[in-house]
Amino acid sequence: MLSAGQVIERIQKNVGVPWRAKTVDTVILGNPETPVTGIATTIMATLDVLQRSTVAGNNLVITHEPTFYLHQDKTETLTEDEVYQFKVDFIQKHKMVIFHFHDHWHARRPDGIATGMVKALGWEKHADGLRPNLFSFPGIPLARFVKEIQSQLKILTMRVVGDPGLQVNRVTTSWGFLDRERGIQLLAQPEIEVVIAGETREWEVVEYAQDIITAGKKKALILLGHMVSEQAGMKYCAEWLRSFITEVPIEFISMPEPFWNPDHPVA
Repeated sequence: MLSAGQVIERIQKNVGVPWRAKTVDTVILGNPETPVTGIATTIMATLDVLQRSTVAGNNLVITHEPTFYLHQDKTETLTEDEVYQFKVDFIQKHKMVIFHFHDHWHARRPDGIATGMVKALGWEKHADGLRPNLFSFPGIPLARFVKEIQSQLKILTMRVVGDPGLQVNRVTTSWGFLDRERGIQLLAQPEIEVVIAGETREWEVVEYAQDIITAGKKKALILLGHMVSEQAGMKYCAEWLRSFITEVPIEFISMPEPFWNPDHPVA
């Protein structure tokens, strides 16, 4: 049978970029020699995702985000934590292997996360050929533009800064986390009206967005939520894996949006 380590070797061979010596892309927990019964790709290996993976017969979980609450998956301070230990025990009991696949999936050309998100939104026809994170639209009012994104990605809790009547012509994206320097750089570009990201600190890019609008610029910032803003990229990852792994079933397991809207409470 195909082992988890052999699957990872194929990923390294097919991702199209040199494998870095320093990276978070490694086995987080489990034995690489474990025979693989099925592969699940996911945006984040939450306990809920792991439980559903086990029920589906998938013992290799390829996650884009960390398993143990920190990008580097360091766990030294968690050894006495009951939730951490419960999760570790679950993974070990079911002989699972957790592989963190972040740096090289982004480094791939085209970026694997961006490719999946553009497909999910149906924005291929709007994409700029030279700048893959730049999109053109025919003057859509911001309120309608936001509703279309919400519908396509089935988001409950996205947040928006900007005039609902703003005409959307040029949009740029920064899937996942958007830091202050990059956020300011994107919002300050004169040809860009809308910046879309997963999340950012409210006293950094959100504040800058408020200030640039107050200063008279026609701008908007849309925050989808970190996981929602990258999740379709891991659905695409499952499709990509199927192109060179045929011995075992491969499926995408979605992570439910972590927040709920008071107008749409969780059942």
